[in-house]
Amino acid sequence: MVSRGASDAARAHARAGRPLTAFVLSGGGNQGVAQVGMLRGLAERGIVPDVVIGTSAGALNGASLCYAPNLTGIARLANVWMGLTTASVFPGGKISRAWNVVRRGTHLFSNEGLVRLIDEATPARSFADLQVPLRVIAADLDTGDEVVLVRGPLKQALLASAGLPGVFPVIEHDGRRLVDGGVVNSVPLWHAISGPVDRVYVLNVSGSITDRPQRSPLDVVMTSFVHARNQRYELERRHVPPGVELIELPRPRDTRDIFDFSGGEALIEEAYQLTLAALAAHDRGDLPSSRRRHHLPFRRARPVKA
Repeated sequence: MVSRGASDAARAHARAGRPLTAFVLSGGGNQGVAQVGMLRGLAERGIVPDVVIGTSAGALNGASLCYAPNLTGIARLANVWMGLTTASVFPGGKISRAWNVVRRGTHLFSNEGLVRLIDEATPARSFADLQVPLRVIAADLDTGDEVVLVRGPLKQALLASAGLPGVFPVIEHDGRRLVDGGVVNSVPLWHAISGPVDRVYVLNVSGSITDRPQRSPLDVVMTSFVHARNQRYELERRHVPPGVELIELPRPRDTRDIFDFSGGEALIEEAYQLTLAALAAHDRGDLPSSRRRHHLPFRRARPVKA
């Protein structure tokens, strides 16, 4: 999907001789904390995006970055992640969760915790409040379609993109029932390479879900989903258009379960150090980037007004 804003940015960068840059931020739940360290490393090197595409936790991080694309904004986001607890994101605890199962509800938790998290992560209330264009990925629960949210109220878009089905409520929007974008596209690379772009930085933490032991039925489900979604990403990355540079940043190993938000500061620091090392290696030519010659005609998702 190519927007007018992206085209204008492409022309401006062509005149300035600067590469048009996209950031792709994957989903990954609590493991999205590592993206904060990655963003800090990129910002310190003066690498800023012209467009951000995010899924689930990556959409939340992307919204915060797009509102304040600088080290101050990233520091604010770090403080938000480091202050998270299981109870703040998943309110109600085990008793509430068991009751929702017994009463045959559609979700285990309310999204009140997500609402507070979004409010803390960014003051933006609309896509129009953002300094950098943002693309938020969600999934249509009824059709399985991938939905790209690009304008309108921001909070509803983020709630949909992070609404893990069965865990959080389905979001009703524009005649659709929307859930977590990670169901269909956890690493939304295609939306970066289908627009005018010279280089793409991929901040993929979703694969780290397979690092952790399966302690619960939900862990088993999440791991299975990751295997399926990673196949799509691997296919898309093999068909990056010629002239587009793909830089994939390394992620720290994270074995916490899905409800565990402890240790965020250490994971941010580790991701930051890994990013600095990777960027230095890339500058030396030691970290291979991907430049591909072939491009398959994937079906594009229909953009939807948020």
